[in-house]
Amino acid sequence: MKIKFILLVFFSIWLALIVRVFFLAVESNSYYTNLSIRNTIKHEKIAPVRGTIVDKKNRPLAINKLGFKISLAPHLKSKKNLKQFNEEIDNLMNLLPFLNKKKMLKNYKKKDSYYNHSFIDIVHFIPYEDLMPVYSILNLRENLLISSAPKRYYPYKNIAAHIIGYVSRANKKDINRDKLLELIGYTGKTGLEKYYNSYLQGIPGKRKIKVNAKNLEIEELMYENADEDRKLTLSLDIELQEYITDLFEGKVGAVVVMDVNGSILSAGSFPNYDLNIFVSGMSYKMYDDLSSSLDHPFTNKLINGLYPPGSSIKPMLGLLYISTDLSTKWGVDCRSSLPLGGRIFRCWKKKGHRKTDIVKAIRESCDDFFYKGSLVVGNRKMSAGLKRYGFSKKTGIDLPNEFIGVVPSRDWKRRKYNKIWSIGETANMSIGQGDFLTTPLQIAQQTALMATAKLPTPHLAYKIGDKLYKTQLKDVLNEKELEQLPTIQKAMYQVCNNPHGTATQYLHSKVVIAGKTGTAQVVAIKQDIEKRKLEHEMAYYSRSHAWFTTYGPFKNPQYVVMVMVEHGGHGGHAAGSIVSNIYNKLLELKYIKK
Repeated sequence: MKIKFILLVFFSIWLALIVRVFFLAVESNSYYTNLSIRNTIKHEKIAPVRGTIVDKKNRPLAINKLGFKISLAPHLKSKKNLKQFNEEIDNLMNLLPFLNKKKMLKNYKKKDSYYNHSFIDIVHFIPYEDLMPVYSILNLRENLLISSAPKRYYPYKNIAAHIIGYVSRANKKDINRDKLLELIGYTGKTGLEKYYNSYLQGIPGKRKIKVNAKNLEIEELMYENADEDRKLTLSLDIELQEYITDLFEGKVGAVVVMDVNGSILSAGSFPNYDLNIFVSGMSYKMYDDLSSSLDHPFTNKLINGLYPPGSSIKPMLGLLYISTDLSTKWGVDCRSSLPLGGRIFRCWKKKGHRKTDIVKAIRESCDDFFYKGSLVVGNRKMSAGLKRYGFSKKTGIDLPNEFIGVVPSRDWKRRKYNKIWSIGETANMSIGQGDFLTTPLQIAQQTALMATAKLPTPHLAYKIGDKLYKTQLKDVLNEKELEQLPTIQKAMYQVCNNPHGTATQYLHSKVVIAGKTGTAQVVAIKQDIEKRKLEHEMAYYSRSHAWFTTYGPFKNPQYVVMVMVEHGGHGGHAAGSIVSNIYNKLLELKYIKK
């Protein structure tokens, strides 16, 4: 019995071995054949070269500098290969002494593992002219791999920085969102570089190669070019942009020059910064200085700066007034103060404007007219109308992370603070104060609406590749508003041309323009103060923001020019000269013809 049992076990083991050999030799043949092919046939992706950004006259704004990267073979830090590793590093330092040895070691250590069989990038970029003298020497070394590596470069440095944006090395979050970035290494972080990142980065090429057991290439079996070096043409004129940057030297704020159909010719947020520091890297001190500045240079004030619009809102509200509950003949007797809700609402003019209708109210910026008008029209109609015009919404510009601002209302206050709306807040809203917040670009967009009765979608792209960017115009005004719009246009004309206009004395434009000034308080004035301080007597960060938004030529509106100077005081005084110079430059550059 024991002998039978032993024979049975012996037979079972042999049977299992025979079955396993059959499976390995016959049934698994196709599996291991495929595995063998994968071991000898290698598929590679070819990183595309990032596309360029140019202005409307084909001047380069974002390009790629030619250079190289240096990669080192993996597994060289093992005891067996450590001598080779040190030799390679020392040789690099002898030939290229400007390299950062500590950084090279850190880059290698981060990627070196038993599971990585690819060369490791230890130097991400060396300019062409620096590497070429030693290229032939380094290229002969078996453990080194030199490959092309373009680097983003911004020729105009700080000009239009917030518009163009910048690229920098992709982080883990970026790579998880787009696996292609693991190959490319860089991605757009802000501005147009981010908004059009998918287009600009292109599509990788492909290679199919045969390699040996040492992972060395034997033969190229297939090559497919990358779809790369795509061009993005902007509507910007960099010459005008440079000119406006000089005009804004020492000032903080924003500028928009836009044709009435939404195409932006120039736009700036100030102060700005050199885009190249984000590609090449900056010191901790430089970053701290920029990020801690009270003037917020990293903030794109065009779309992310939220400000009370002040009196720049009066043309839009005025149109609502005379299109709903008030007529063009309705007026007030401005005595400079209005008791309301337990406080005094003052007009900026100490002795008042006396008898005032809608045209005079906009021309001379009479607060009392708008206070009293708001009590007739009411907050619900005011907020609903302004939202219909485009406030508290994105303008739709081709830039990332645009803010929408706030048009305050009863419902908004209840949702946000769970509090009841007061009549004083309606009066405050009527002069663009209180919780009312807009972006400079929204004011520019609204000015185009007042000029042409069409609401444009602002855009910076002129052509994406060979495809023209399609402009969009919306009809947001009702029939009554279209009838009354000429009255508002007449008032805006008088702001800039009538002897009593709030901007007239500050202008020297060769183009006949229409517009509206605004002085938006940033610090509340106490009720018991009889004599207000003049703007220049106040501490800088307590001064009002200065707005001046315009369109021209008046009879044939072509361009909107909007200027906002932070803590600039009176709109006409702070921005009138800047606006005039911009229109004169538009004439010089032949964008406007007399």
